Amino acid sequence: MVRAVVGPHAVVTVLIGPGIDPHLYSPTRRDIAALQQAAVVFYSGLMLEGKMTPALRRLGRSGRPVWAVTAELNEQWLLKSEDAGGHADPHVWMDVRAWSQAVPTVVRVLSEHDPVHAADYQAAGRSYQAELEELDAYVREVTASIPPRQRVLITAHDAFRYFGRAYGVEVHGVQGLSTESEAGLADINRLVDLIVSRQVRAVFVETSVADKSVRALIEGAAARDWQVQIGGDLFSDALGPAGTYEGTYVGMIDHNATTIARALGGQVPAGGMRGWRGATTRPRS
Repeated sequence: MVRAVVGPHAVVTVLIGPGIDPHLYSPTRRDIAALQQAAVVFYSGLMLEGKMTPALRRLGRSGRPVWAVTAELNEQWLLKSEDAGGHADPHVWMDVRAWSQAVPTVVRVLSEHDPVHAADYQAAGRSYQAELEELDAYVREVTASIPPRQRVLITAHDAFRYFGRAYGVEVHGVQGLSTESEAGLADINRLVDLIVSRQVRAVFVETSVADKSVRALIEGAAARDWQVQIGGDLFSDALGPAGTYEGTYVGMIDHNATTIARALGGQVPAGGMRGWRGATTRPRS
């Protein structure tokens, strides 16, 4: 989001890179130095960054410009969770329309910090929101094509509740909102019961979370004579590799929606929203 808005006017450095779980990440000395040298610091917020949160708060109290992009979201967009002690579920980006509401915060902060280029930031923000509107429409189309009985999404941890609310999919995670929690035998058995009784055809692993618990579901269902397959890898708390289409937010969500809909029996374009599957040149972010 920040890259899309800032354009050529700044270099954006990402501290928590592809495939890394932000719930468990601890800042290094190099990270702290980068934060202290940055002109502006953006983070997602809603306690997503876990162990980095104290460092970000200290930096903000020192007078540095530190902003959570979700800080100004209307409460209507947020889901609360007993699993997180009543705090908001941080995985807002899984609802594209909700995530789009964070763009004005990035535009405002950059415009105030660098008023010379404020018009550029405002134009880029509008353009990016239009791109997200296109993405949201695609996700709605492909998830709606999944037969209603098969709209059951089971993943390694509970990162997809916003996706489920926005796109009409029943969502279950083996672990809770944070990957710091461990899945117990009761959690596994509960989901095996669901898989067998509902004849769920696919479950999904996540690129930033170990797949041990998901494979336990497959084994448990097989022991009860129901074959469920891995529907694919989903990007939950981290983007894909840098420099790839899936390494952008639009590519991440396109990949997820396309993978989910195809595995659960929906009708999707062969290459996703922008023909990225099997393409020799990736679409733009």
